[in-house]
Amino acid sequence: MLDFSRVRSQEITMAQLCQGLAPADLHQLTDEMVDHMLALIVNCADADVVFMPDDPQAKDDAAATVEEVNLAWTLGHVVVHTTASAEESASLASELARGVTFHGRSRSEVPWQTVTTLAQCRARLEESRRMRHASLDLWPDKPYLDNTYQTGENGPHINAIERFVRGLSHDDSHLEHIKEIVRQAKEARATVVV
Repeated sequence: MLDFSRVRSQEITMAQLCQGLAPADLHQLTDEMVDHMLALIVNCADADVVFMPDDPQAKDDAAATVEEVNLAWTLGHVVVHTTASAEESASLASELARGVTFHGRSRSEVPWQTVTTLAQCRARLEESRRMRHASLDLWPDKPYLDNTYQTGENGPHINAIERFVRGLSHDDSHLEHIKEIVRQAKEARATVVV
């Protein structure tokens, strides 16, 4: 998997991290990320998916309702959020690679409240893997890597490779989140008196 720590500490840029990557690498990195996420939840139970962790720093300004802004995220919520973000990056990357001018976001997220079982989490991750691979298969043999867009008023100009990798970076930013939810859920299950 890519190490995003140097980008986060601003030692290097995302563009520098992406130098030399090709679509075949993005396929491999996708598998590594999804496999890693699946490994993090391998020993979970359905109860862990809906377990509400203690997260005093929970804050989601993009929440669907005011009540959800400071709501801690369940494992199911994190899974649907990370997969939606990675799929959005993959979709936008495929358009950039084909020479399409950036036209805004392309996001669809499964309602987190509907993901209540471990089987659903696994299925969502595998579906996301398939969708990301499919988006890479849309790339032409010679992608338009000079087709870029600026990520904000003062942000960098990014191409298809970087757009795709930003989805993996977002996945990576939630790995510790997943680990902590799983840890708390398993601890709570272990303390339940039968």
